[in-house]
Amino acid sequence: MKNGEAYEISERQRLEIEAAQIEESGAPKVRLMFQDEAGFGRINKPKSCWCKKGWRPSVPCHHIRKYRYVYGAIEPLTGESHFLIMPNCDSGCMNVFLRALCEAYPGETILLCCDGAAWHKSAKLLIPSNIRLFFIPSYTPEMNPIEQIWKEIRLRGFRNQIFPSLNKVVDRLSIRNLSAETIRFISG
Repeated sequence: MKNGEAYEISERQRLEIEAAQIEESGAPKVRLMFQDEAGFGRINKPKSCWCKKGWRPSVPCHHIRKYRYVYGAIEPLTGESHFLIMPNCDSGCMNVFLRALCEAYPGETILLCCDGAAWHKSAKLLIPSNIRLFFIPSYTPEMNPIEQIWKEIRLRGFRNQIFPSLNKVVDRLSIRNLSAETIRFISG
């Protein structure tokens, strides 16, 4: 501060300072993470594409309804993430994901923001002691930053593509190639 001028900091800087203070105090670390699931499968929807003037593009298409679901949780502030590929969207798979998330961040409290999917509120859901669920309002997916991650994955490897098997779909998923910096950039 110089000559009584107020020093303004950004919201991000304020959160980073608070996180550092909490870490120094010895209190357990608290993470704010956003969770969602996305289906990736053999069915595709043709998308627009560029082609030479006077030519009509040929875009492959098929309607085989077989899917794999990616469960994910991201922390937009740091770019930390956790993803699992599962066969279904249900309470059982959500329990497996929550257990894996708990094990990935032992000794830390996770505030997990979810949408209102039925399996997020199911009586069969087993929520680990270090995870606290809270929910975004209904019909507001734009409030969940992980939606941008799904959009990016679809742009990177699923545009106008057909897959001979579900294994090829899983191989194409680029969740392993998303760095923390990329996740921060996309979701922040």
